[in-house]
Amino acid sequence: MTLQAVPLPLAAEFFDATFVALVALVLFLGIVVWAGAHKTVGKMLDDRAAGIAKDLDDARRLREEAEALLAEYKQKRIDAEKEAAEIVTRAKADAAAYAEESKKKLSESIERRTKQAETKIAQAEAAAEKDVRARAADLAVAAAAALIKEGAKGKAGEGLVSESIAAVKSRLN
Repeated sequence: MTLQAVPLPLAAEFFDATFVALVALVLFLGIVVWAGAHKTVGKMLDDRAAGIAKDLDDARRLREEAEALLAEYKQKRIDAEKEAAEIVTRAKADAAAYAEESKKKLSESIERRTKQAETKIAQAEAAAEKDVRARAADLAVAAAAALIKEGAKGKAGEGLVSESIAAVKSRLN
């Protein structure tokens, strides 16, 4: 026995698996539309679009705030740099003024100390000269007294010695 292919009737060919799948799909879509799933999906998409629009608005607002903040900080940086430059300029000027004042005070101090030293030297010279004169006068008086004493002995010599000593003392001082 051999099997022979039996021709299918036209209706059997029309209702094959593809047709059944198409009908199932149409029924499924009909049920989905009837149940209102398209409204739910549309609402979800609208909600999502609204959320995205809100996020975009928030992002735009945040960007504008960030740009404003950036501009503010740039201005603050520029102001801080200007202030720092002014501080440096003032510090340099103050340092130069302080250096000039220090030089002036130092030169005044050196001049004052030089004058003090010159005054002390002059005083020391005067004191030394006075001491030398006094010592020379004392030695001269003593030498004259010794010479006169030897040369003039007796009463007349003593009077002469006393007069001579008094004369020398008055001339030297």
